Amino acid sequence: MSGPLDGIRVLDFTSVLLGPFATMILGDMGADVIKIEAPAGDTTRFVGPARHPGMAAGHLVCNRNKRSLVLDLKQPAAVDAVLRLARGADVLVHNMRQSAMDRLGLGYAALAAANPRLVYCGAYGYGEAGPYAGKPAYDDMIQGGAGLADLMRLASGEPRYMPSVVADKTVGLTVVWAISMALYNRERTGQGQRVEVPMLETMAQWAMMEHQYGRTFRPAMGEAGYPRLLTRNRRPYRTRDGHVCMIAYTDKQWARFFALAGRPELARDPRFDTLGHRTEHVDALYGLVDEILATRDTAEWMAILEKAEIPVTRMGEIATLHEDPHLKAVGMFPDQEHPSEGPMRQVGVPVNFAATPGGLRRPAPRLGEHSVEVLREGGLSAAEIDAMIGSGALIDGR
Repeated sequence: MSGPLDGIRVLDFTSVLLGPFATMILGDMGADVIKIEAPAGDTTRFVGPARHPGMAAGHLVCNRNKRSLVLDLKQPAAVDAVLRLARGADVLVHNMRQSAMDRLGLGYAALAAANPRLVYCGAYGYGEAGPYAGKPAYDDMIQGGAGLADLMRLASGEPRYMPSVVADKTVGLTVVWAISMALYNRERTGQGQRVEVPMLETMAQWAMMEHQYGRTFRPAMGEAGYPRLLTRNRRPYRTRDGHVCMIAYTDKQWARFFALAGRPELARDPRFDTLGHRTEHVDALYGLVDEILATRDTAEWMAILEKAEIPVTRMGEIATLHEDPHLKAVGMFPDQEHPSEGPMRQVGVPVNFAATPGGLRRPAPRLGEHSVEVLREGGLSAAEIDAMIGSGALIDGR
């Protein structure tokens, strides 16, 4: 069965993680993703352990379901090849500064002239309408600029970046839904359009949905920051032999928890008897939970809390997450045989379409593996392709 984006062709000019993560998802869902790389290759090809040069873990996990076309866009023949490919494409996505794409001759006006139905998506640091437009940006800068590092300061006492590229991945997901909506609109109207997905704006929305809090009102009715999320006691709770992640939320859940802990009177404590009071006194509340859960083993608490229908789970560990029984049962980490890199483990597709499922159709490509194939499909003649190879405008990596 084909995926929901079967028949959609994507010209992918993205690099590092933000864009490749987004286009990986499009490829997982059946799109024909053509990864257009510079002769040196995307930097992710060199991130992490590798069996062969240019085929590191960073590339293998986020560039599956793509074909690799290597062009030197400083040469007019390469730019012309892109414009010819664009005539048969549905989407172009890049995460360069827009000014760089414009200088290459690959701005929206040039591509729309070649194909008015094209969805042209740029994902970069800052929106073109603001004073930061054109500034370079990476995940660390956006985490800092959008307030995420400050949230870590409020919660722990020290500003820190989250130990995950949450800006890159969140913006990547935003790219996917933005492109999907633009394609839906095109199906209704027949018209493509330019789509801008700026990182700072995306992550400002992400951070402030719950943390705008008292600053939602004018004049303000309190400070920014949702207290329950900022207490230092909000963390996995230590048991006698490990950690559990437990959250009682409703009045009934807290009453059951306090009763199981042998402290039923706490359910009537004016600090903890309602959601509003618990939020106000969340430091004290979670401190008590910390003390209570330290008195039993993990397995004991899991059995007790699950029987009482209080949400709880064991704390997963990154090193052993592949062995989680639920994730194994749903096939979240499928094995894949790469023709040049051998056996490997992939991260699976988390969503399920009953009629048009996504999946692993192609392993991550070698650099320039599909260059000739793609240009032939784009209508370039053998002589044109040979001339481009001879000039260095095209790299044939077969």
